Amino acid sequence: MREKKEGANIMNHLVRHIPSIHELQQTNQFHTFLHHHHLSMERGTDLLKQVISICRASILNEDWDGPHPSSTDFIDEVVGQTDVLTRKFHSLSLRRIINATGTILHTNLGRARLGQETMNHVMAASCHYSNLEYDIDEGVRGSRHSHAERLICELTGAEAAMVVNNNAAAVFLILTALAKNKEVIVSRGELVEIGGSFRISSIMEESGAFLHEVGTTNKTHLKDYDEAVNDETRMIMKVHQSNFVIKGFTATVQTEELAELSRMHSNVHYYEDLGSGALYDFTRLGIGNEPMVKSVLDKGADIVSFSGDKLLGGPQAGIIAGQKGLIDQLKKHQLARVLRVDKMTLAALEMTLLQYIKGEEQEKNPTIRAITRPKEEILHQSRKFVEDVQGLGIGYTSSIIEGQSQIGGGTMPDVELGTYLVAVSHPLFSSQDVHEKLRKGKPSILTRIQDNVALLDLRTVSMDEQMEILHALKNIQGTD
Repeated sequence: MREKKEGANIMNHLVRHIPSIHELQQTNQFHTFLHHHHLSMERGTDLLKQVISICRASILNEDWDGPHPSSTDFIDEVVGQTDVLTRKFHSLSLRRIINATGTILHTNLGRARLGQETMNHVMAASCHYSNLEYDIDEGVRGSRHSHAERLICELTGAEAAMVVNNNAAAVFLILTALAKNKEVIVSRGELVEIGGSFRISSIMEESGAFLHEVGTTNKTHLKDYDEAVNDETRMIMKVHQSNFVIKGFTATVQTEELAELSRMHSNVHYYEDLGSGALYDFTRLGIGNEPMVKSVLDKGADIVSFSGDKLLGGPQAGIIAGQKGLIDQLKKHQLARVLRVDKMTLAALEMTLLQYIKGEEQEKNPTIRAITRPKEEILHQSRKFVEDVQGLGIGYTSSIIEGQSQIGGGTMPDVELGTYLVAVSHPLFSSQDVHEKLRKGKPSILTRIQDNVALLDLRTVSMDEQMEILHALKNIQGTD
């Protein structure tokens, strides 16, 4: 107890010697700091107070190992920490990352990346005025829905379409506008939870629609839906299991059957939440079994929704397509304005969709390109990379092994794409060191660590990025 009291006395003694803010404001160090960062006295003082508060807490917690508060060195320490804090505040938080993990739609890294042609259109729309809500031909106010709608309808065969800010928003709008205070029938096996702990059942509850569960986790039959329909039923909903797979003793009801069932009951709509939303037929290349949006609508769905930044390979958006009468109701709902997208999202989506219409998606859409890359092409790129690593002449060794790439983003969870991985090692650094030093560099480079080996999957790396990785590896040699 006595030692504890003595320690407290020492800490309080140190705290009492901390210079006042007024004293610190008068120092040459502080004025040099203000000049260097072009800060006002008021702003600089606010930052200084934050650092002093941190120092005081550190002293009282007996964590302080810096100079004595009465010394000149303490002033240097405080101003130095204030400088660090300022640089942190003045730096951009969103940073570029080179994704060498091979996971194409990496949710933590922003999912789909956009091609150059798409970004050029986004830049034009954002740097200049545009006809976002202006009809050039008629000279009157237009609708922002029109820009993407015509392309979505062309690609899916839908009567009408609209775009909101993500697919969770699309689900929420559809349920709120079309089924509020009414029942929505959903299979228990489709009550999925998507990223960030968002559950379909919770979204439905927030929308005001009443969940009517049918079937079991692994088996749901048509009769389960049929027996559940009553006077309060407004919708039959099917949720695509895009982020998980149930195998074994299972049964699900097909789109055609549910569409036919809904048509047998007046005022009951059939809605299919497709999640990933494929406009490209990956099945023809033997990649997964993702349903095409057009095929689902052709089979009788009244309305569908899907993401823009997953298999579509566009910006984050929730795309809704289907019968004109239903889409018109959604457009008129007050939530439509709350959930609408901006001009940059529409520009990115418009160009992405136009590339599909022109048959250029495999060439110009980075997501489609990465998913469909031939394994032999990745091998050729990997061999060139290994040669370049060896050519650095600074101790690195590298080799090529076969592996698997993931599509990611909660999409096609059971699909693995054959790839080649480059293993990189250095006698002076562990694989974990190489992995961490690349991650903390500029730009940040993400690799895999597997069996204590640093691995790079070049499926998701461009040739320009490959040169940057080589440069980063060379720089590691000069670090501690």
